[in-house]
Amino acid sequence: MKGLVIKAHSGFFTIYRLSDGQRIIARAAGRLTKGRHTEDALAVGDRVEFEIVRGSGPATGRIISVEPRVRTLSRHDPIIGTSKREIRQVIVANPDLAVFVFACAEPEFKPRMLDRYLVGAEAQQLPALICASKVDLVGLERARAMFAEYERIGYRVIYTSVANGLGIDALRSDLRGKLSVLTGKSGVGKSSLLNALKPGLDLAVGEISSLLRKGRHTTVVPELVQLDAESWIADTPGLRAYGIWDVEAEELDAYYREIAPWVKKCAFSDCTHTHEPGCAVQDAVRRGDVSKARYDSYCRLREELEKRRRW
Repeated sequence: MKGLVIKAHSGFFTIYRLSDGQRIIARAAGRLTKGRHTEDALAVGDRVEFEIVRGSGPATGRIISVEPRVRTLSRHDPIIGTSKREIRQVIVANPDLAVFVFACAEPEFKPRMLDRYLVGAEAQQLPALICASKVDLVGLERARAMFAEYERIGYRVIYTSVANGLGIDALRSDLRGKLSVLTGKSGVGKSSLLNALKPGLDLAVGEISSLLRKGRHTTVVPELVQLDAESWIADTPGLRAYGIWDVEAEELDAYYREIAPWVKKCAFSDCTHTHEPGCAVQDAVRRGDVSKARYDSYCRLREELEKRRRW
């Protein structure tokens, strides 16, 4: 039987059977999870083949094969206690769209974190949408100013407020017919957005710590929520860190949309765009064709990737 993994938790997987929509708890066949892996063997969003098994316990199914993944939303996940072995942590498999949710306030908007997400999406050829949440806390004019640079370089930004319903219909329209993933830091309002997108869902909604101004995790494990017959939304745990997977320092410039067009005009083919003479990217920054903030983000991330390689 064919199915879609809609929830993963402690070795158990909830499968949505494609033939009739029935939900079945399953374990993975041992050969799928044993041995050394470079990425998670199973994740929410995987298309699988499974069989019904008899036995005690909550699991009534066994996953026997996993279809090749088209793409993933992943992050770098070093295995604790080792210095060389790493695996790709697959947050969601086979998404059609990544929705990066960033609050306009509470918690404070961190552009460099958004830049990391966007680089990860570009590297994995994953279409991205930016959702600016909690617009009511700052006003639409200020919210648009905060995200203006991202719209200028071609990203779609939807401005939302659960409090007054702003942007909810537009977001629902963009999600229709897709397997989408909503991700971002804890406290940005992902669960509130899901509740607004599908009334009656009643996901737990967390409060922001008044002391630390950091969100409390409300989603414990990734889970696919069915928006309608053809639409799924992955609600993910709040991510405090996002280590970009499988991107080398030398290729980073290709994943900044506004930097990439200038690279071929640099005087040196191996230009790092940080100090070399004749660098077209630095010239573009001076002219204002590339924003200083995004360029600084590129330089910091490149330095991080170079350090990681030396480790």
